[in-house]
Amino acid sequence: MLTTVTREDVLSAAGRIAGQVLRTPVLEISPGLWLKLELLQHSGSFKVRGAFNRILSAGEPPGSGVIAASGGNHGLAVAHAARALGVRAEIFVPEVTSPVKVAGLSALGAHVTQTGAIYADAADAAAKRAAESGALSVHAYDQAEVIAGQGTTGLELMEQTGGVDTVLVAVGGGGFAAGITLGTATSTPGSPGGPRIVAVEPERIPTLNAALKAGEPVQVQVGGVGADALGASRLGGLAYEILSGPRVESVLVPDAAIVSARRTLWERHRLAAEHAGAAAYAALLSGAYRPAPGERVAVVVCGSNTDPATLTTG
Repeated sequence: MLTTVTREDVLSAAGRIAGQVLRTPVLEISPGLWLKLELLQHSGSFKVRGAFNRILSAGEPPGSGVIAASGGNHGLAVAHAARALGVRAEIFVPEVTSPVKVAGLSALGAHVTQTGAIYADAADAAAKRAAESGALSVHAYDQAEVIAGQGTTGLELMEQTGGVDTVLVAVGGGGFAAGITLGTATSTPGSPGGPRIVAVEPERIPTLNAALKAGEPVQVQVGGVGADALGASRLGGLAYEILSGPRVESVLVPDAAIVSARRTLWERHRLAAEHAGAAAYAALLSGAYRPAPGERVAVVVCGSNTDPATLTTG
């Protein structure tokens, strides 16, 4: 098991998970502005990249299968990967997890336990169960193999666009943003170069923003429209090491901006994103991040596990 993560690990992950995940498209919605459509990925989010890389990196999974805690999307990804690889999946989710995601987990054949008010409660229950059962633990964000797998999104993005100046990406526990930071980095050894990473969080779940202010990951309150997918109450330690670097800028957006961005993605582009999946786009539409003239910008739209009946209502 890796205890650090590098760009080379992302490159290795790309080879390891090839054929198991989709190369999701980019959509240029105006000159120099792209949407990276991870909401079209297997299981409805980028999370499947890290799930496959973690399980495949471990060699033969134990007979007791794999176990994960999740707000929903990570669990769906682990369940999808487990079914594809022929192993049992046990998923713990908090009460805040949407019925759409719980139903999806059951449809994928996972054993689902819904417990606790927030993600951290489900994570504690999953860790205890993993210790008892011997199942392979697949962490939602604070695991090097998971971060490396998520970073393959950044590799694809740079290839598909020919390179950008800035990438906007949502942050919960930080694994996805950390992976993209590595995946979009220049290949020069020792060089910190690469596009600016604008790490976007809901105002009501500021895990990275609070960590940067404190100089280390700290506990935050969790609430709001993105809580089921961005509801980590503490940034991952591995993610902090990467996201506290000079290329990363932290931006907060209110829930109202996220709701508006989600509606706009549907009305303008017919993209059915969940609230968390629209958070990065919210920073652009609300002006929380303002590109300079001529700046080449990519926004990662990262999740689609939502009730479509709510796309125009909130």
